[in-house]
Amino acid sequence: MSMSEKKPNLIYIFADQLRYFSLGYAGDPNAQTPHIDALCKESVDLCQAVSGHPVCAPYRASLFTGKYTTSTGMVINEIRMNTNHHTFADVLNENGYETAYIGKWHMYAAELGNHYDAKNSYIPKGRDRLGFNGFFAGYNFRHEYSVGTAYYHLDSPEKIYYDKYEPDAQVDMAIGQLEHLSQTGNPFALFLSIGTPHDPWVAENVPAQYLERFRDRKFTLPPNYLPDNDPHADAWARLSGEEREQLTEWMRVYYAMTANLDDNIGRLLDAIRQMGLEDNSIIVFTSDHGELFGAHGRRAKNIFYEEAVRVPFLVKWKGHLEAGGSRDFVFNTVDIMPSFLSLMGLPVPEKVEGSDRCACILGKADTDEGALMMCTGPTAVFGDGNEWRAYRTKRYTYAVFKSDGQELLFDNQNDPYQMHNLINDPAYAQTAASLKERMYAKMGEIGDTFEHNSYYEKNWVENRLIMRTATI
Repeated sequence: MSMSEKKPNLIYIFADQLRYFSLGYAGDPNAQTPHIDALCKESVDLCQAVSGHPVCAPYRASLFTGKYTTSTGMVINEIRMNTNHHTFADVLNENGYETAYIGKWHMYAAELGNHYDAKNSYIPKGRDRLGFNGFFAGYNFRHEYSVGTAYYHLDSPEKIYYDKYEPDAQVDMAIGQLEHLSQTGNPFALFLSIGTPHDPWVAENVPAQYLERFRDRKFTLPPNYLPDNDPHADAWARLSGEEREQLTEWMRVYYAMTANLDDNIGRLLDAIRQMGLEDNSIIVFTSDHGELFGAHGRRAKNIFYEEAVRVPFLVKWKGHLEAGGSRDFVFNTVDIMPSFLSLMGLPVPEKVEGSDRCACILGKADTDEGALMMCTGPTAVFGDGNEWRAYRTKRYTYAVFKSDGQELLFDNQNDPYQMHNLINDPAYAQTAASLKERMYAKMGEIGDTFEHNSYYEKNWVENRLIMRTATI
């Protein structure tokens, strides 16, 4: 980018628990996502994007620091992020960008089970916002989206309740912010963190007209559904008998939420066009992680299976990226910050652990490097027994559990539902050994010693506050 060129804006939209496989452009016949599908045709599709730690808070910590969980310290949900990182927003501030953040934050919790209390849901101005010093309409976390239950904070602990369904109101707010930001004369970055289609999947959590669209749709259990719970699953991933009976009805609400999300993405993209922001804005649509719906005997996320880690990742940049392009390099969460800073012509902090994939996004290079993925504990409590590490390439996933040393190897190309563990197949012994070696080499690079979750509780965390992490 020449010095005379105006720096590009960044509009980064991410949903919560929206898996790659539940979108029309990815081939799901149940999906009603025409606007996202149309965006795909106007974008470059990073079709092998994965969530490096497929849980809400760890993902966000990696997104904004470019570091793995073992360096951010966000080893489970419901702990408070350390602020001593050189963040995505810090770099934006240092280079003349205006910033705006709207939606779920999930990096300020310090008291499990009391997340509605303003002392936990309000993220105060200052370093706890990790450099987002401009407009900030956020809340730590909750999963109710309807009028009367959904709220946010601005610059005080006062709860401001939406007067409409939360995603509708958030997109209204985003459009308003884009109108303001486009008049400042400065480049800007807006992050929109939408809570849907995260559970609970109950009728009152989605507008009735969207649920009505799916009234006659027949949903079925996934081909890799297992009737027994995965022994490595935490409390959030296990299913009761009653919950198993609800799986297909959960799907109905999930797809209804996704249809509403799609309409809102359509509205937002229309507004971007009408404001003339398309020409100099990088537009991203993605998600933090997926959902299993009974696949492999699990629900939720926090596992290396494709349903949990594969996320949509569409990048539109008019005049710079060809419409309808596709890239199949493996793109990990930690790669987002360095890649997009580089794409925007901005410096990448030295301590970032992800890889700059700017040239791959532009189609000027490719890479066979895989993604190190991890779980450092249960979803939101401390406890040992669920930890794993995995290494995913374009074709294979290798994984190992710490508790019992079980290893898994899947050929995702020939076995997309990961139903056949090849780890003991002599024909794949060399592949498994190579992936294992590459995984441990990457872990060594970042100082990940594959600890039990209790290690972090004892050595890193005090009263659910992260005390020790990598420094800036």
